[in-house]
Amino acid sequence: MTSKGLALVTGASSGIGYHLAKQLAEDGYDLVISGEEQGLTGKASADFKALGVNVTSYVGDLTQFQSNMDLWHTVEAAGQPLAIACINAGLGQGGMFADTPLTQELEIVNLNCGATVHMAKHVVKQMRGSGGGRILFTASIVSEMIAPGEAVYAASKAFVFHFAKSLRYELKDTGITVTALQPGPTATNFFNASGAGDTKVGTEGKEQNQPDEVARQGLKALFAGEEHVYASSLTTKIEGALMGLVPEALQSAMHKGMMEPAKK
Repeated sequence: MTSKGLALVTGASSGIGYHLAKQLAEDGYDLVISGEEQGLTGKASADFKALGVNVTSYVGDLTQFQSNMDLWHTVEAAGQPLAIACINAGLGQGGMFADTPLTQELEIVNLNCGATVHMAKHVVKQMRGSGGGRILFTASIVSEMIAPGEAVYAASKAFVFHFAKSLRYELKDTGITVTALQPGPTATNFFNASGAGDTKVGTEGKEQNQPDEVARQGLKALFAGEEHVYASSLTTKIEGALMGLVPEALQSAMHKGMMEPAKK
């Protein structure tokens, strides 16, 4: 298979990131992927290599500055400029802010905000030097919501969303496109990992959004040069479209209800 170029996908071990990487590999892109768990990253790497592309894996904790530097050095060592960067790695925490662990929330800020900025800095500089490229940031539909029960996570995704929109404007004449992917609740391990697996949204609200379809819609928007996309179900798209019309008090009540324990 002739390579279409090099793509970076962070958080590619599972979930949306896995499917972003898989679909790019199916389309003929060589990959640099990152993940925090060696076993999962190894399996993902094997899956993608089976599609006939070159795959380089980096295992590290992107909440740490040096890990981001090491990942970027891995990208540089691939020997070709990035055509695509999917800055996708993220972390969440469910629960009322007064009761949730500070250490976890600082990790959310470090990963969702800090690592996003860190990797974007290197990506943008390289793409500007090579004359173009495409960047996909995984934000969330919650980035535009009032979100009790996910206060720090929602704020971090609002950061990603507005960062992506601002970069898009800054780079509009450089040949670099920037797209924000805004998934609704998705059928991944995210809610279990964030301690929200027993909530209404964690048990009832996510099956309508499958990670492979979220990734497909995200990449379609990326290649079309769109500013953002709500993914993936019709319900998610309607919720996104109505976001600015729903009063904040109603948004808050609805989201708080979704973060309550599901009825047994």
